[in-house]
Amino acid sequence: MSKNYSVYGTGLGLRRSFLESISNNFSNEIDFLEVAPENWIDIGGRAGNYFHLLTEKVPFVCHGLSLNLGGTAPLDIKFLESVKKFINTHNIRVYSEHLSYCADEGHLYDLMPIPFTEEAIKHVSARIKQAQEIIDKRIAIENVSYYAAPFKKINEIDFINAILNEADCDLLLDINNIYVNSINHQYNAEDFMKALPKERIAYAHIAGHYNEASDLLVDTHGSDVIDPVWALLKKSYKYFGVFPTLLERDFNIPKFDNLLEEIGKIRTIQLSHTKEGSENV
Repeated sequence: MSKNYSVYGTGLGLRRSFLESISNNFSNEIDFLEVAPENWIDIGGRAGNYFHLLTEKVPFVCHGLSLNLGGTAPLDIKFLESVKKFINTHNIRVYSEHLSYCADEGHLYDLMPIPFTEEAIKHVSARIKQAQEIIDKRIAIENVSYYAAPFKKINEIDFINAILNEADCDLLLDINNIYVNSINHQYNAEDFMKALPKERIAYAHIAGHYNEASDLLVDTHGSDVIDPVWALLKKSYKYFGVFPTLLERDFNIPKFDNLLEEIGKIRTIQLSHTKEGSENV
């Protein structure tokens, strides 16, 4: 990896269903772990003890669920202050959030698409800047999956890149979301990937999805990663160089050994591209 990343190698999204097993039998296949801060800030008791042990053993990143960057309500300052304390307490390497909105006079419990407009670029960028000032840390925004593009005036890729530049923030590159959107909205996934800025990549996600129809994929994180998504990851490494990559699995979570097999596949691909790159120097 040529860039100076905050984490390295292969990661896994930590879920409470395997918290105890991963704490007692930690695998060297895992280089970093990710949590949603909303689910762990106030954790205590036995689970809290396991969590603290893990944060002392392995680097952590955070992937938020409720910052509501695209919303119109004021940012939740109290929540951001809690996030800052959580980051400092556990030496969190990266804090990322979704490029979406999730609240409107109450939490929507879903990630809704932000209109691809110039007005939205200014609005979201200002909120990212404000959040970064409060937590005193750069935020990485994730390219999200979406199923409709209301009030669209500019292309998705131009929208993302404009916010990255205007807010001067980082990118959480979601490989599966690029693939899902490319099918649902009929664009070339590789061309989209190549248009993203290499220098802003903090780390990446890879995950599975659900095939609702031949032209409709749903980003569920509830199944194994499929071959076209693995292929896109390989192309991303070839184009950008190897970057830290994390496996997401939220539903239908298999046995932990099965998760390690997919993480091992990420590592194998990373090593093959690292070797290939060194041979080409």
